[in-house]
Amino acid sequence: MNWDDTRIFLALTRAPSLRAAARSLGVDQATVGRRLQALEAELGTTLFLRAKGGYQLTAAGEAALGAARRMEAAATDLRTRIEGQDESHAGLVRVTCSDSIAIDFLLPAIERLQQRWPGIRVDLEMSPQVLSLGRRQADIAFRNVRPESPDLVVRRVVAWPVGLFASTAYLARFGAPVPEEELRGHHLVVYGPALEQRPFPTAAEVPARQARIAMAVNSGLLVRKAVAAGIGLGEMPVHLGEREGLVRIWPERRRAHDHEVWLVMHPDLQRTARVRATAEFLSAALE
Repeated sequence: MNWDDTRIFLALTRAPSLRAAARSLGVDQATVGRRLQALEAELGTTLFLRAKGGYQLTAAGEAALGAARRMEAAATDLRTRIEGQDESHAGLVRVTCSDSIAIDFLLPAIERLQQRWPGIRVDLEMSPQVLSLGRRQADIAFRNVRPESPDLVVRRVVAWPVGLFASTAYLARFGAPVPEEELRGHHLVVYGPALEQRPFPTAAEVPARQARIAMAVNSGLLVRKAVAAGIGLGEMPVHLGEREGLVRIWPERRRAHDHEVWLVMHPDLQRTARVRATAEFLSAALE
């Protein structure tokens, strides 16, 4: 197996379809299918079963997977070590973060970065998925949860207090909620993944058993925009709610845990000039 074929093989183990694998590699679907057929012909075995739910590894595919991962790790290590010696403020830097962080903070910072070092190209991916820094899917990540991996450089950039907000139109229609009534008669906009971690929603640490969930979203930016549209009450970082022109409900109350943003990098890449400069600029924008 050569490295190009290995990349095709690994992409198919991580994606449910040829189309998704092709998208992750930046090639067309026909190329992935053709390279897979050529690889199986070269090895004289079938690596995947074409099932309705996607591509499933055969016993031969399972046996090849460990070797493919070791090849990937070696290729990534070689690339990272070489780039770690690069002192040029030019080249590509891949950044991943949430849509809210990208739009509110990073875009203005990237414009300033371009003025200082026009040779740096930033590829920015807004994704709720956690991209792998170890496999070089990204060079810099801004995450709301601290990664547990000891192999990464992790620094908390900010910790924002979180409050409950509503639009003036919503308050004119429903009035202000009363904490003791557990938001009876009120509508909520919630961050969907958080519902999986608790039996019922809360609002600024007040149980919201009597509230109706009007909308669940998977994005902090969508929470803000839905609240601004008058769909319901919603929690968000205080300064972002104020920037949106929303009304803070119960200013004396805030969520027990702040909204944290962590900068995450591969340790070798913090010695690369363009990555280091980009991380400093973007972190300063959040701070």
